[in-house]
Amino acid sequence: MALAPAPIATDSLWEADGAPPPDPARPVAQTYSMAAAYWALFVIILATFITFFEQVVFAMLAERIKADFGLSDSQLGFLAGPASIICYLFVGIPLARLADIFPRKYVLAGGVAAIGVITSLGGIAQNFGQFVGTRVFLAAGGSAHAPSSYSLLADAFPPRILTRAFALLQFGFIGGMTLGPAIGGMLIATAAGWVPTQHGGLTILGWQWLMIWLGMPALLIALLFLTIKEPPRQTLASAPATLPQNASIGRRILTFTGLDAARAIHAKRRVYYPLFAGLALSAIETFGLQFWRVPFMIRTYGWSEAQIGAVMGSLTLVASLTGLLLGGIFVEWLAKRHADANVRAAAIFFGCVTICAIAAPMMPNGYASLGVASVGAMFGIAGAVPQNAAIQRVAPNAMRGQVTAIYLFMFTFFGAMGSFLVGLVQDYIVGDPAQLWKTLVLTASLLLPVATLCMIRAIRPYREEVERLVAETA
Repeated sequence: MALAPAPIATDSLWEADGAPPPDPARPVAQTYSMAAAYWALFVIILATFITFFEQVVFAMLAERIKADFGLSDSQLGFLAGPASIICYLFVGIPLARLADIFPRKYVLAGGVAAIGVITSLGGIAQNFGQFVGTRVFLAAGGSAHAPSSYSLLADAFPPRILTRAFALLQFGFIGGMTLGPAIGGMLIATAAGWVPTQHGGLTILGWQWLMIWLGMPALLIALLFLTIKEPPRQTLASAPATLPQNASIGRRILTFTGLDAARAIHAKRRVYYPLFAGLALSAIETFGLQFWRVPFMIRTYGWSEAQIGAVMGSLTLVASLTGLLLGGIFVEWLAKRHADANVRAAAIFFGCVTICAIAAPMMPNGYASLGVASVGAMFGIAGAVPQNAAIQRVAPNAMRGQVTAIYLFMFTFFGAMGSFLVGLVQDYIVGDPAQLWKTLVLTASLLLPVATLCMIRAIRPYREEVERLVAETA
């Protein structure tokens, strides 16, 4: 599933049959073996898995959290979304800057360790306010994960197989989204019979023990990150430096705000703005639907968490693996014909997701609804790889971490607002908790068609930028 070499690194970095760099005038300080690259990818996949696994299990606990803490749908949506990204607004971009100036393996280790600790703290929350307090810092712990991992992989893998690395990275997402419902449903069914326990003056409900335990594996993964070999950073000869050598202390601090990356994005606004807008709008619907799917199934079809997990887990596995295969084959086929294959493929898949997202809540039974939703998930997975690779292909290496962080900030921020938006529409427009399906259809019908149009608009400027960069490295 490889595309044509992208101008984000040079193949001379990596060992190839033991041959020396082809250009003696541009020696590399060290070689980076493919074994080291794949080990780094494996650990990143584990960290991605545990992150999405926690998110899925938390979403499956939604109705129990609402009942035990006496929440409205809008409060529940706030807890799942905005509460987890408040801190990200202030520290997300600065933390992502660490990916550009410090060894990325340490940034990744610190981030996943923070996620583990914060998740466990949610298991001892005694009221809504304390629960919000723990979720506030959750996104801060993970804010540097994607920029650091994307940047590290882009330097660890040759351009000719970089898309393959991003495709394999999806297994972390697939594992979390597949095992989360299946295992989470069984764990929730088991914990349902546990009576509240008292520890040090704290009352811990049965489902809260699940959150405490969920945080533990992240600490082990943090240690595994320390075993990764940091790849050398690669920059095109013509790529601008982020800062001049004699920059003042104040100017260096200013880079942590993302100012330089924002300027780079604005300079190529015809490329970036439509991509960012499409991602933001789709994220509102995707995250909103993802969080509310379990409450929707419970309220609309009367299913239990265990039943939902068993069916949704198996369907998600099939859909994700099929989507990964479909996306790779389709993008590779497009790449032989179009320089804009990444964005073109993403736009096509966006349109397919739109149809499925609107249709799924209107199905006559739970099996049909989850079936249509899984087809939508297949197209979503298929579009994720080219969408992520598109940004890595055109982002300046010297600030790739922060450009990626801003790009993913749009996904994280607007995605987090999705669960809250659905809750608000449900409480103040639809009103009836049993009619949650109407809210899901309404939001999907309004947001996803516009997101698809934004991606279509990005095709031409992206193609022109890719062609310019390819000509520059020729």
